[in-house]
Amino acid sequence: MRQLRTFCLLALSFALCAASNVLGQEPAFGIIDFPGATATQAWGINLRGEIIGFYVSADNVTHGFVLRWNQFRSIDVPDAASTSANAINGHGDIAGSYVDANGVTHGFVLSGGHFTTVDFPGALSTEVLGINDSGEIVGDYSLTSTTPCCAAGTHGFLRSRGHDTTIDYPNAIFTYANGINERGEIVGAYNDGTPRAFYLHRGNYAPIDYPGATFTNALGISPHGEIVGRYVDAGGRHGYLLRRGEFSTIDYPGATFTGATAIDPEGNIVGRTIVGGVFHGFVLSRDEWRADKIAWNASQ
Repeated sequence: MRQLRTFCLLALSFALCAASNVLGQEPAFGIIDFPGATATQAWGINLRGEIIGFYVSADNVTHGFVLRWNQFRSIDVPDAASTSANAINGHGDIAGSYVDANGVTHGFVLSGGHFTTVDFPGALSTEVLGINDSGEIVGDYSLTSTTPCCAAGTHGFLRSRGHDTTIDYPNAIFTYANGINERGEIVGAYNDGTPRAFYLHRGNYAPIDYPGATFTNALGISPHGEIVGRYVDAGGRHGYLLRRGEFSTIDYPGATFTGATAIDPEGNIVGRTIVGGVFHGFVLSRDEWRADKIAWNASQ
């Protein structure tokens, strides 16, 4: 059984405290494992029931994947050393990152079967981590490193209508932007001495801190403003859902690590978990018909 704990967050638009069971009644977990993979992680889901992420093959190479109607398909940027699929929008456009033969990280968008490389101007490395239905993308970049994520000097960015904007949380050591919804609300993470999450809308930042946590990040945001991510406390590493100012913990049964990565407009959540020392993807669904539609047990 999952654990469910509730707290209130007071910050800008999160100044609400609801009393509902935000995960619904008896939500159903399903595991996602790419056939033959040594590790699988799920990072995106859309309303059509398409799930994306990445897996590690037996030869220790990372590949992206998309799961559509009980069928897995690998995603590999041509000539890349590794590929990760990080987000998917309602049209089926997929955003991610890849490492080229020289060890440099680039972002990409896959739309209509065509890959487009995304590099922030002047950066040595770029990752695309989120995409909305309007085609706006968010991610991170570095001017000093070929591997941008989570290092000092990493900046978040937004690309909207061909225009690039840097996202830097005030006074942060690094910032990266993970998710964007149709309203232009952005979530991500930063470090000002403590690893923390943030919400950004119309130029206004709000920190997101799971109460009592030593680490919080925010990875996905739904069109309704529901946020998912993960946090670390004395009890371990957990996923969470933040809805209407209320936190709920998400723990995959028997796992030593759980992280929620994305949420669709109907409230179905995907993520990654470690069970028995191995990474697996998961989907958390409140409705049996929905779980069947997105084929959460496709690997079984």
